[in-house]
Amino acid sequence: MDGHDGQPEDTPELRALYEGFDRAGIKPLWTQLGNLMPRHPRPRAVPHLWRWSDLYPMAQKAGDLVPVGRGGERRALGLANPGLDGNAYISPTLWCAIQYLGPRETAPEHRHSQNAFRFVVEGEGVWTVVNGDPVRMSRGDFLLTPGWHFHGHHNDTDQPMAWIDGLDIPFSYHNDVGFFEFGSDRVTDYATPQFSRGERLWCHPGLRPLSGLQNTVSSPISAYRWVHTDAALTQQLLLEEEGVPATAGPGHAAVRYINPTTGGDVMATIRAEFHRLREGTKTPLRREVGSTVFQVFEGRGNVVLGDQTHRVEKGDIFVIPSWVAWSLEAETMFDLFRFSDAPIIERLNFSRSWVEGQDG
Repeated sequence: MDGHDGQPEDTPELRALYEGFDRAGIKPLWTQLGNLMPRHPRPRAVPHLWRWSDLYPMAQKAGDLVPVGRGGERRALGLANPGLDGNAYISPTLWCAIQYLGPRETAPEHRHSQNAFRFVVEGEGVWTVVNGDPVRMSRGDFLLTPGWHFHGHHNDTDQPMAWIDGLDIPFSYHNDVGFFEFGSDRVTDYATPQFSRGERLWCHPGLRPLSGLQNTVSSPISAYRWVHTDAALTQQLLLEEEGVPATAGPGHAAVRYINPTTGGDVMATIRAEFHRLREGTKTPLRREVGSTVFQVFEGRGNVVLGDQTHRVEKGDIFVIPSWVAWSLEAETMFDLFRFSDAPIIERLNFSRSWVEGQDG
């Protein structure tokens, strides 16, 4: 009965059996083992780079032609990975978009099960209102909208503004966990404070309010400000110069945004980090299970994605699918924002990595 490569001989009886399988909705394991259980991840998603010089003009044009308001909800340009059948998914678990809000515009409030964040590569003058708390958005800020929080945005200036949105939409969609609800057609608070109420309560180094001793699934901090991120990275590199082991690698400063109630990731499904490389620094080639997205915040450099090298600069966005080899090289001081699905991968115990030059 055995054929080549562990497959049975092709006979009329076997073909009849397979036809019966098809009618009954059965797919035998022995015909698809290599696809279902490969020797290592073989992602359908592919490494891909989107240029900010292409993205921003298209967002501007959409701003001229597409209204923002109830129905469309958001003027957001989803980045579609070429390997994922035309869906607006940057990876099988993550969604990334350029959102554009014109002068004096308001994006109405809604809420959804999906976790979301915003990262601002340029501009200011927009406030996102999250569960009634107005949060200023400015260059370098990382802002949270955890799942099932009402949120809307308003631009208080005469200039447009764009930023990236990151969500766990594909993960939510494939696992049928999504809910959505409309909120106010405007926003619930048009105030424009320098700091949100969440920041005023939580953003004091080493101090936790006694009114917030219960751990929360997502971080209660609504905005992680660039001034703090920049200072932390600067001090890591200064300490390295002093001989203190403070960096992630030689010439490579890095921080992770955390939930202060747990010390863990800011949200249950998304990890966010910021990386700074000194001019001339090159990171080791590595592979990791799970999906990662980077946006260049400042500077120029190269990224190795599989067997290709790309020169990247401010605003450019690239995705690294599971187990694709990658590394970074800084042509100038090189700042990059990173987000990934690592909390999902780690919680399900699928995490695995390989780094060039390390044993194991």
